[in-house]
Amino acid sequence: MDSLIGALDAADYVVDPGLATALFLAVRLPQPVLLEGEPGVGKTEAAKALARALDTPLVRLQCYEGIDAAEALYEWNYPRQLLAIRMAEARDERLAENDLFTRDYLLRRPLLAALEHPGPRPAVLLIDELDRADDDFEAFTFELLAEAAVTIPELGTVTAVHPPIVVLTSNRTRDLHDALKRRCLYHWIDYPAPDRAAEIVRRRVPDSALPLTLDATAAVVRMRGLDLEKPPGIAETVDWVAALTLLGVPRLDAVPAELAVTTLGSVLKSREDLELVRAKGLGWLTGSSRA
Repeated sequence: MDSLIGALDAADYVVDPGLATALFLAVRLPQPVLLEGEPGVGKTEAAKALARALDTPLVRLQCYEGIDAAEALYEWNYPRQLLAIRMAEARDERLAENDLFTRDYLLRRPLLAALEHPGPRPAVLLIDELDRADDDFEAFTFELLAEAAVTIPELGTVTAVHPPIVVLTSNRTRDLHDALKRRCLYHWIDYPAPDRAAEIVRRRVPDSALPLTLDATAAVVRMRGLDLEKPPGIAETVDWVAALTLLGVPRLDAVPAELAVTTLGSVLKSREDLELVRAKGLGWLTGSSRA
């Protein structure tokens, strides 16, 4: 496991022992791993970093309401099939149905692409925000997760030669089915401690000043203590520090009040949240006073 931690570190992903263990087991058992946590804590980035660490392709399926199997698995290339029919007619030939439903006319979507990845290492398959998909689509993934296989009616069952390393993420907008959870390892990613958060931010914004990074991560912790609609995560903290760094700010208490208010849009994403933090004042934000 130490080698994986080292590889993730080299891939600029700061990982705690719990997540490192979950990812290590996902690779070595192998078994899908379900990562849950608040938005912006690094669930998606964990899969990306794992692919970089293993030097293997990342195949990402972004889930959304209404996604169906065709969009996730495969579609038939109907324009190409139609062209083949017309070319055959021009030659006074006749195509059988089996001639048109072969792999030559198959459009591979992310799930099939991950299963058919030729190796030598398995691909990392990220099924992102599965909680946004419908129950039916979630059930559709069971065969893939349990057997590393899918069924295409015209071609039969496709089984992976190199079963992908599967990372599923959820923001818990709805509860996932118990049958899916039974097939997965589970890990909850919490907000990192301020010192770890500052280290993550500095990895992502290497030209940022250390005092600014420490100030910003502490300020974000204060913001999360408010009753915000969308508490900021690590991703928003990175965006904020990147914006302040671009503006030449060395530390948070060196920011003019007007500029501080302007840049809050990098870290807060609703009018109500902005007004709540603005009402606290710059002194509260920088920790120099209590509101």
